[in-house]
This record gives sequence, structure tokens and C-alpha cells, in this order.
Amino acid sequence: MRSGSRRHRCALLAAIGLILGHPSAPAREAPPVAPWLAVLAAGDDAEPVFDDATQAMASRLTAAGVPSVDIHRLSASRKQLGAGVEPASLPVLLRRIAGLAARPGERCLIFLTSHGERGAGLWLARSRTALSPDALAGALAQGCGAVPTVVIVSGCYTGGFARGEMARPNRVVLTAARADRPSFGCAVGRRYTFFDTCLLDALAHARTWRGVFEATRNCVAHMERRLGAAPSDPQAYFGAAAAIAVGF
Repeated sequence: MRSGSRRHRCALLAAIGLILGHPSAPAREAPPVAPWLAVLAAGDDAEPVFDDATQAMASRLTAAGVPSVDIHRLSASRKQLGAGVEPASLPVLLRRIAGLAARPGERCLIFLTSHGERGAGLWLARSRTALSPDALAGALAQGCGAVPTVVIVSGCYTGGFARGEMARPNRVVLTAARADRPSFGCAVGRRYTFFDTCLLDALAHARTWRGVFEATRNCVAHMERRLGAAPSDPQAYFGAAAAIAVGF
């Protein structure tokens, strides 16, 4: 068969296939995005900024198609409890994370925002104690195992969450400050803390968690310079096996 006739025959077969709904070379479907299992906790209710941030994160996940049953929100505020919101006490938070029971093909997202206690961890007002990095690492090991996991800890002195037992190959950990530095913006009248403001904005633009962290860190530094405050120096850990797309 001459080359011109062959091309004509191939074009004809392709056209017939399109008419019949069976194209000769169907486009590849994009691989499904791994679903998120999320725990979002506001550890203190002295100011509304922490609940505002977890609400915003929940709304972002819902808009991205994450089922509400897979988004667990905890709060220190009695006014927030009910309608699926649990108390942000130490035992409830650890039990909720440990009970995620993530399976292969799923991802974990843990977002915790509160005041920080230097040398102790993240303050949980309902328990009048701090969540330590080791306690969080233990709960993550049970609930998320080896699945890709993103942990965001927003508060003063939270850099200790980005090292030690928290630093596992399947994890990305972002924190609002160095272990010996405060962070800023939890005053009454603000909607979010500096770090949470910058984080939520970065999530709308960055495609990777490294990109989210870099944008957040630069934004925080800009806000702190305007305030005239010493740098909080946000910290991060990126596990070697934790190539996790943002996806929301």
C-alpha cells in the first residue's frame, strides 16, 4: 500500500472511532490523587486566631474534595465544640491522631496551632499542659505509619518538632519558629497569626511543600521586619521519601 493511502486509511479509522465513541488512541487519565486524612487542632482559646486558622484549613480541604468524615477538627473553645468539633485536650488529640489508621495510598495532614512552651512543646489549654514532640511522634507512628505525612506546628518555640523522633523519611514537618524563638501575631484583633496568615496564602499558590515553606518563611520575615521584631526563623524537615504534592 502506498504511504498516502495508508495515511488516508488511518485517518478514516480514527474518525470512525471518534464517531462511535471509541477513539483509536484514547488520552491517558491522570493518576488519582491520594486522599488526605486530616487532624486540625486549635490548642488555646484565649484569642480566636487559632480556631480561625483551623476553620480556614478545613474549608480549604473541603473545597479540594476531601470528605468531611476525613477532616477532624479539635478546639480548646467550648463555643466551638459540637458539629464534629472535639475538645483539643492532650488525650483526645493523641487518640485522634493515633486512630487515623491510614492505609497505603492515603496521606496524613496534621495542623496544630497554639501558643508554644519553650522546651516543652505546643500548649493545650484544656489539659493545661504541652504536647511534646515525642508524644506527637508516637501518635503519628500509630495512626499514619509509613504513609506520606505532613505535620505543621504553629506556635512559639516549636522548632523542636522538626527534629528527633519527628524526623522520619515519610514526613514533612513545618514549624513556625526556631526552638529558642517566639513567633508573632496571636493578638486580639488579628484573624490569624503571622505564620498561619503566610501559610494559608502560600497554600493557594505553591505546588510543593518546599515551595509552601519558602513562601511562608519569606512572608513571615517581611511581616516581622515591618513589626521590628527579631526573626522567628521558621524551621522545616523534609524526609527523603516524602515527595508529597500539596493538592489543595
